[in-house]
Amino acid sequence: MPEKLYRVGTIVNTHGIRGEVRVISVTDFPKERFQSGATLYLKYQNKYIKMTVESSRPHKKFYLLKFKDLDNINDVEKYVKSELFTDDEVMPELEEGEFYYRQIIGLEVQDPRFGNVGKITEIMELGPNDVWVVKSPKYDEVLIPYIKSVVKNVDLEKGIVNVEIPDGLIE
Repeated sequence: MPEKLYRVGTIVNTHGIRGEVRVISVTDFPKERFQSGATLYLKYQNKYIKMTVESSRPHKKFYLLKFKDLDNINDVEKYVKSELFTDDEVMPELEEGEFYYRQIIGLEVQDPRFGNVGKITEIMELGPNDVWVVKSPKYDEVLIPYIKSVVKNVDLEKGIVNVEIPDGLIE
């Protein structure tokens, strides 16, 4: 068993009758993590089962994965709600303005009008741009779209994200 594992997704349902599962990705690079031949570790009943991805494809907001030697719905049904992990710490190079999820989660969000909004706790992949979920004692939960007009600066060293929240986003 690898010493350190990184969570990359959760199986939320089966898909069809040929052993495919529907996965919600929580990784920065789902194409690389779920590619054919990739090794994943499935956590089932507090044990880790080593799995090899036979095939994968994006489907709506999910990824559909097929694991080697699991060829029908009966083989995979018991794994619904199980989490998937990788031991692959290698990360692809990032372009300017791109970040790893783990770099963003936990950062403080600051706005000139609203002050300290809260901390980023989650990143949701929703179509054309990501949405950063900010938990705040003052505003409960705030959803910040990761677009240039809203996110002005990310300072990883200081742990701060400067934003300009549009009208109506915080009540």
